[in-house]
Amino acid sequence: MRYLIILLISFNSLAQTKAPINPNLKVAYFASGCFWCVEAIYESIPGVEEVISGYAGSSVKNPTYRTIKDTGHAETVAVYYHPNQVNFKTLVKAYYDSQDPTTVGQKPDFGKSYRSIIFYNNAEEQNIAWDAFKIINKKHNGKAVTSIEKIGKFYPAEDYHQDFEKRNPNHPYIKAVSIPRLNRFKEKFFD
Repeated sequence: MRYLIILLISFNSLAQTKAPINPNLKVAYFASGCFWCVEAIYESIPGVEEVISGYAGSSVKNPTYRTIKDTGHAETVAVYYHPNQVNFKTLVKAYYDSQDPTTVGQKPDFGKSYRSIIFYNNAEEQNIAWDAFKIINKKHNGKAVTSIEKIGKFYPAEDYHQDFEKRNPNHPYIKAVSIPRLNRFKEKFFD
């Protein structure tokens, strides 16, 4: 009985991190440093309904925050959006406007778990991602490190990671890293 209760609690926690089911929404996946920062960036874009922090980029099953350095996953966000209000091309522009595409991670978080990846669902998204990468790579003299990969399995992160910036505005990391990154993005993207 005790194991059943733990299993139900785990299932309910995972279910809470799912975006509302809406057949009119599309989902895009991006890895670009700390998912707390990236979640806040995408949630600031009109037409984005929900952003879920999680893990992608590896075939190892059931990663956790504590295991991703060993599993090869990257901190990733699933961006649920209204395609009649915002499109994948705009989300890719936001991706590049919110980071330094020449680093494996974003200051102060570097390394494989924080690497830059644009995930695609289909050939159209793959083409959009590659076209944007070519422009960015040329702009940065061939030093862009963004990987473009077909999305495999996306695992929602633990509940305490979801909406972390909104729920913890006075957390030292949020004040020192996340909010300044969000503000730099807003100045560039909404200009």
